[in-house]
Amino acid sequence: MTTLSPILLLATSAPPLSGMGLLALFTWVVAAILIGIYVGKQATEIRYATLADGQRLRRRLPLSFQWLLPFTGNIKMFRRPQHADLRNKVERKLVSAGYDTVLSASDFLALRLLIPLVLAPLCIGIIILLTAKIPGGMGDSIRERQVYLFLCIFGYLTMRPTTWIKQTIRQRHREIEKGLPFILDLLTLSVEAGLDFMTAIRRLIERRKVDALSEEFIRAVREMQVGRTRKDALKDMAERVNHPDLSSVVSALVQADELGVGIGTILRIQAEQMRGRRFQRAEKMANEAPVKLLFPLVCFIFPSVFLVLLGPVFLQMLQSGF
Repeated sequence: MTTLSPILLLATSAPPLSGMGLLALFTWVVAAILIGIYVGKQATEIRYATLADGQRLRRRLPLSFQWLLPFTGNIKMFRRPQHADLRNKVERKLVSAGYDTVLSASDFLALRLLIPLVLAPLCIGIIILLTAKIPGGMGDSIRERQVYLFLCIFGYLTMRPTTWIKQTIRQRHREIEKGLPFILDLLTLSVEAGLDFMTAIRRLIERRKVDALSEEFIRAVREMQVGRTRKDALKDMAERVNHPDLSSVVSALVQADELGVGIGTILRIQAEQMRGRRFQRAEKMANEAPVKLLFPLVCFIFPSVFLVLLGPVFLQMLQSGF
């Protein structure tokens, strides 16, 4: 009863709503329900990327992207010819991330504009409404704090699309780094067993689980099947992925094709080099681990240890009057 008494007092002391107030309240409730339905529908929608052989793979998009993606068609400023260079630059990033069939460059640029302009005022408005009645909260603080909070949210949301695409490219590159040595080993065994290079790649992608590297090989094989030379298809694959390891392998294969060197020997050398680079990356990450652990140790673990060890000593000193 003690807990409910302030709520009952507020409910009994609140003035009755007028007709316009009831209409405004009803409008806000209907708008909130419609927004909730729309958000739930967009959150459960699944988007797919279509590979060169017709397979469809699921692609995850951030929830904020899914909310605002239906509205990107209304922003036509990024479709103009003067933004062609910017669109090409973004398109290369989307291709490297594997989202070129899910997002267009103009849609991504429109999301970069919509996300901060729409979500930042919404977030700051929700925070102000939730803290307006809390003593000492945002409603009782100075306006400069609200402006500072708005700028922080606006800056974070402005950088969110760029950060997302960089993280996606980095994750895709890690998958390629992880799978490239094993694929080169399998190709080496297949070529040395008597298969030609194209047949070895086709059998490999048929029996291998589809990952980032398999997607690129599928696309390269389809390009060769429609008439492109192996040299051009491999060069395009290296340009799409934009990873130094794959570019090195492609350069070695193209040179071997031009000079008439055996593909099996080149593949074996490249596989050994990829394993060596992978081992060097593991050593680098192991050497960086102590530095990365320094901050949590100093900020979280050491204070707890000092509190447990020295806390009783300080209490005894305070009780003894020191």
